[in-house]
Amino acid sequence: MAEPVKLQFTAPKHGMPEKHFADYTEDQRVELLGEMGLPKFRANQIAKHYYQRYEADPSTMSDLPAAARTEVAEKMFPVLMDPVREHATDDGHTTKALWRLNDGTLLESVLMRYPERATLCISSQAGCGMNCPFCATGQSGLDRNLSMGEMVEQVRHAAATMHAEGGRLSNVVFMGMGEPMANYKRMISTVRQITSPAPHGFGISARNVTVSTVGLAPQIRLLADEGIPVTLAISLHTPDDELRDTLVPINTRFSVEEVLDAAKYYVEKTGRRVSIEYALIRDINDQDFRADMLGRKLRQALGHLVHVNLIPLNPTPGSQWDAAPKERQDEFVRRVRAQGVTCTVRDTKGQEIAAACGQLAAEENAVG
Repeated sequence: MAEPVKLQFTAPKHGMPEKHFADYTEDQRVELLGEMGLPKFRANQIAKHYYQRYEADPSTMSDLPAAARTEVAEKMFPVLMDPVREHATDDGHTTKALWRLNDGTLLESVLMRYPERATLCISSQAGCGMNCPFCATGQSGLDRNLSMGEMVEQVRHAAATMHAEGGRLSNVVFMGMGEPMANYKRMISTVRQITSPAPHGFGISARNVTVSTVGLAPQIRLLADEGIPVTLAISLHTPDDELRDTLVPINTRFSVEEVLDAAKYYVEKTGRRVSIEYALIRDINDQDFRADMLGRKLRQALGHLVHVNLIPLNPTPGSQWDAAPKERQDEFVRRVRAQGVTCTVRDTKGQEIAAACGQLAAEENAVG
């Protein structure tokens, strides 16, 4: 098995935050509480507050000794994220939150409410080092990886919001700012905290968690071996290496063939269908021959366990890139389906609130 590739595209501008409850293993929590003079069972008690009641303020944990609450708060629950602003659209069903981290770094998360589910799109990095030219986050560069605490806290905040509304957070997608696979160890620990039953995690079904990647083949294989049946989404955007080297620069290290081989391994290990993300860009990757090639390559590599998720491009301000027209989109879908591959167009929620990842942060930085 190949080792995961360590990726260093841009030197991070900031250091990691203080350690949070979600950053510690269960044994480490017990040890830290022991240093405070608290017995082992308190760790489980606090975990129930955090993962079941979505509480991160020990002053509200009434079954915790009053004398211990301040020290527990200081040592285990630093405030990692402060809200900067929130935008709502779709009659309030979609809300995008911009958060400021302790070092001034900005990150975004999007909560999308549907009749049958509530989906949270979280960020795994502040910024992104993949440098895809049509992506707002890619244009901003990489600030740093997010900690487990910062990722888990995005989930807790959204779960608390849904609970307060009388609903439940049912789905989490790692499709916000950053490349999740480039922050692999923290990402997979976050996935375990999302999917483990309480009091070890939020108890969200692994099948309702999606991990997106631009195609880091060794990490895709690692994910396949984790034994967690999450949905794998690969941002392919074109089926040929010549164009993909430009649209997704990491392709110069992991070719389309290597990425699809890794996806095939994932399908064989998990039995899960892989989602192929394809941002349709006018006159760039929307040609008939690319639709035919995409369908053919996917069918050959993955058989019926693949689904193409066509994404109408949400152009960033001042960008040279534009969405393909509707008739081109429809023909592209038809041609992919003609190759025997399922293909649908993504519901583009929240476009009017700069919901393409990185746009809200870019606007805030421009103002600031």
